[in-house]
Amino acid sequence: MTKIEQLKKRPKIFRRLTGLTIEKYDEIYPKLEELYAEFNSKRLDRKGRKRRIGGGNQFRLCLEDRLLMLLMYYRLYVPHIFLGFLFGIDDSNVGRNINPLQPLLAKIFTIPERKIDLSENEILELFIDGTEQTINRPKKGQRKWYSGKKKKHTIQHQVIVTKTGTIKGVGKSSYGKTHDKKDYENKKFVIDPKVKRTGDLAYLGTGMTVPIKKKKGKKLTKEEKLYNRQLASVRVVVEHTIGKMKIFRILSERFRNPLKDHNLIFKNIAGIHNLMFA
Repeated sequence: MTKIEQLKKRPKIFRRLTGLTIEKYDEIYPKLEELYAEFNSKRLDRKGRKRRIGGGNQFRLCLEDRLLMLLMYYRLYVPHIFLGFLFGIDDSNVGRNINPLQPLLAKIFTIPERKIDLSENEILELFIDGTEQTINRPKKGQRKWYSGKKKKHTIQHQVIVTKTGTIKGVGKSSYGKTHDKKDYENKKFVIDPKVKRTGDLAYLGTGMTVPIKKKKGKKLTKEEKLYNRQLASVRVVVEHTIGKMKIFRILSERFRNPLKDHNLIFKNIAGIHNLMFA
């Protein structure tokens, strides 16, 4: 019996270990299977291949178990040696089993990095915020990765969501030193000018709707405080969305993978969030 068959018998544990319900898993697996068949055909039929198709080492795990292992890696962020023990393979083969699936998942979720698709007529307002994640101290260029706010080396993203919490866009990863305003401006998101954009005070001067800033030596009036509270009550949706993404410990703990992979992983978690909550 495969691991996926065992775990599907326990739906509550399945969700806690993967971040997905069984129904949502079954929704994305056929799409992955189709994309993987195309990917594998090109891989086996590539120019310069010496072995016949079907030759060479074979994967011990079925594709369903490999997807399960990837989701568990995102959700739990345990070492490869633990996943290898759990699935009965050598830890050196864990990456070989799950890494090819990550770009295929990205094709399923299609989270944009710049041009924000607003085909849904009900979208009248977008909420934008930045989020940081601690990384290992880089060997080179440490200053640009150092976040004065977190007092650590970090990597960050801009996240764009609707009032219902659907993630409509994720900016490319940036150095931890970059201020939210500058990072947002550098991304040059393509958004319909008719759509209202709302952020916190970090985005003051970008044209977004932001809270009223207290002037030096003065206090906010009752009306201004009320306005800020009302704005915070609707803007909190983006913070809740980021919080749900960080249920996946690969985005909440210190990031141990190569930094070049962070963008792909972040977008995949955004796609999983939309699948579950949008």
